Amino acid sequence: MNRLDFLKRMAWALGGATVLGADTTLLHAAPSDKNIMPRQGEAFDEFKADIQGLDARVDKPVTVIIIGAGGRGNAYATYAKRFPSAMRIVGVSDINESRRKKMADAFSVKKENQFGDFSEVFKRPRLADAVVISTPDDVHYAPCMLALEKGYQVLLEKPIAPTEKECTDILAAAKKHDRIVAVCHVLRYAPYFIALKQAVDSGVIGDVVSVQHLEPILFDHMAHSYVRGNWHNSKETTPIILAKSCHDLDIIRWLVGKPCTQISADGSLSYFKASRMPAGAPAFCTDGCPHESTCPYSAIDIYVRRKRMLKVFDLPEEKDELILEKLRTTNYGRCVFRCNNDQPDHYVSTMVFEGDVTASFNMEAFTSYSGRRTRIMGTQGDIVGDMTEFVITDFRTKKKTVWNQKVEELEAYKDAGHGGGDLGLVRDFVKAVAAGNASLLSSSIDASVESHVMGFRAEESRRSMKKIAIH
Repeated sequence: MNRLDFLKRMAWALGGATVLGADTTLLHAAPSDKNIMPRQGEAFDEFKADIQGLDARVDKPVTVIIIGAGGRGNAYATYAKRFPSAMRIVGVSDINESRRKKMADAFSVKKENQFGDFSEVFKRPRLADAVVISTPDDVHYAPCMLALEKGYQVLLEKPIAPTEKECTDILAAAKKHDRIVAVCHVLRYAPYFIALKQAVDSGVIGDVVSVQHLEPILFDHMAHSYVRGNWHNSKETTPIILAKSCHDLDIIRWLVGKPCTQISADGSLSYFKASRMPAGAPAFCTDGCPHESTCPYSAIDIYVRRKRMLKVFDLPEEKDELILEKLRTTNYGRCVFRCNNDQPDHYVSTMVFEGDVTASFNMEAFTSYSGRRTRIMGTQGDIVGDMTEFVITDFRTKKKTVWNQKVEELEAYKDAGHGGGDLGLVRDFVKAVAAGNASLLSSSIDASVESHVMGFRAEESRRSMKKIAIH
């Protein structure tokens, strides 16, 4: 619907209207956070954000090799389908033949440019302008360093690398070779967070004093990715504060706009462990578990009945018998109390930034909902948002101003992943590569390493139970 129709419908739905301008009325629909629900008769103005379209509009397509043709690789490759005049995929690398072939077929990649292991890509002369590295966390460092040496610009899936030294090595190599490394902090490129950043920077709430930020993982997503899945063991991949929440540390740092000087963290694996296993539970959910019908983490319920997160199986079709076979033969069918996992299922971190600005961050597995929640407290007002809508309140005038993604008519962003951030990131990366200008990205490699260091220090704090200074 268009803007005016939306405003009229919201006014009708809530039983009244208030004047916003000469010919526009609105009583705005409430965000999901009940604490900011408008009361009958409250007036809301609109916050007008500057949100770009998704087309990079470059002179010629930027050519790209996808290294890692799984979920994230496909998410970024989607940009070439939607905007072929801006980006063209000319090569693909993946050790999984099925994934490699599927992407190669989708983008008509020549046979000679289809590679298995990433090392094969770099044995050839440079084939493209850039590479997208969307391999597992522990296979980021080596291909990134080779790509920089060989002259490629790099779009690098987060986290940058499993260790702080590897992260700073990549930063140093990017500087040495004068290359662009864009880390996939996709939330920065989502319209909601762009608008939120613009609101903060406008000074409408005065000086930022404190931030509260919540990442609700969603209970079955936690079981899928961080108990059974690829990131279940921090020693084999990266700690969850980086594997899942480096997005959030980056967003907090970006919103505050000042360096973090101190961090402390706590949290643990409280539930998904052998000591919490109910009596009689077998190793696999498919082995006749007596608790299967009542367990919210049942693999049969998640994957077979509800057909959730099935892309991980690379199935030709979503037939129950094919899914069940995967559950019998992979970790995705294991009892959540028998998975050799060590990632915390709840994580709390507090931060101090220059100027005595404070922030708190909660990562929570046990939620029925997803989508970040953010509260920003300033000297002249505050902002409360739920990743779809945020409301600004001016302390002096009591006026409330709202930004809502539906009102902004951002249909192009609807299926663009991470609230539109996936394709927004690729757009800016394409523009940066085409112009040879890394400043066209808001997530520079310098900024990304800085927020990663916050994550490494948070994990150090959690394990040592001490506050950690950041220099």
